[in-house]
Amino acid sequence: MSSLIVPVPGNLRTPLRVPQRHMFGPGPSNVPPRILQAGANPVIGHMHPETFQVMADIRSGIQYLFQTRNQVTFAVSGTGHAAMECAVFNSVEAGDHILVAVNGIWGERLADMAQRIGAKVKTIVTVPGGFFTNAQIEEALSEHRPALFFLAHGESSTGVLHPLDGIGQLCHKYDCLFLVDAVASMGGAPVYMDQQEIDILYTGSQKVLNAPPGTAPISFSDRACRKIFNRKTKPVSFLLDLSWLSNYWGCDGKATRMYHHTGPVSAFYSLRESLAVLVEEGLEHSWERHRKVTEYFHAGLQRMGLQLFVEDKSLRLPTVTTIVAPHGYDWKEITAYVMKTHNLEISGGLGPSAGKVVLRVGLMGCNSSISSADMVLAALGDALKHCHKSKV
Repeated sequence: MSSLIVPVPGNLRTPLRVPQRHMFGPGPSNVPPRILQAGANPVIGHMHPETFQVMADIRSGIQYLFQTRNQVTFAVSGTGHAAMECAVFNSVEAGDHILVAVNGIWGERLADMAQRIGAKVKTIVTVPGGFFTNAQIEEALSEHRPALFFLAHGESSTGVLHPLDGIGQLCHKYDCLFLVDAVASMGGAPVYMDQQEIDILYTGSQKVLNAPPGTAPISFSDRACRKIFNRKTKPVSFLLDLSWLSNYWGCDGKATRMYHHTGPVSAFYSLRESLAVLVEEGLEHSWERHRKVTEYFHAGLQRMGLQLFVEDKSLRLPTVTTIVAPHGYDWKEITAYVMKTHNLEISGGLGPSAGKVVLRVGLMGCNSSISSADMVLAALGDALKHCHKSKV
């Protein structure tokens, strides 16, 4: 008699079939064949010299992408949430006072993470689609005197691209680290980490970089490292401990790298290739392409009678567009229709924008093109003709 109590799952006897879709939501975006092919290279050891060379290539690519000379620059093994926790868990200790700018879901989530490790969190909050002036930020810094200030540059839940100039200088005036989430904006909008005096900056692989989800570029300034490496307590996470990660990535200047965790080697290949694609185009050209495509797309939406959620053109995120719910339509019916009829993914609102923003459209990396914008415009136009519209 067999000792197995769970039978063989029949569904695993059938071949894996994954549909090819137009990924025009807020992420992940489509992965070009070149990057997929890079990820299919043979797996080698995560401590092999060839892997270390791939990691060195990634580090230099991130430094270019972030416009930083920071030594402690690498990719977290995980998605943007892992990078967010890496930033918080290393720079914040229990009892530290931190200030979080909440202009969407990402401020809410970072505040939650910090509270879980015992930080004393204060927030400044604006309405969905809004932003903070430097005067408002300075007033909060002066009042709360935090050890760290967080801001989402690209707030994908509301479609806001928050201004960064001058905030780093304000933070340092009050002896505070400046932490920026650029998951939705990096590569599609200008960020100058060193010039803007950002102390901790991170992004994800699956947006503008067009790599599969699972790696998250991050960088720490010398100022941040001084605080982190002089902590009174160890970070709450072993996996995200910067002292271990900086050694594994060759950022600490030591001759020997210690085993910390098994890095996702295939994901490293893909990330390295995605950075190579960006280098070939040029960062400034990527910024300009995203700007032009987004302006074209927004003009097309407005010709259809659709209203953009972010009223100020200068605050609109050039990677993720938020659209006000067309009166009388159910956003779930629209997204389901374009998926079924056009094999195209767009998304509804998230967090503070749920119910206010009916649609979020991502045109990022290789998907940032006039042809992609036309495809979405045609699909939305078709949906508005065929989806049910209430008479109320």
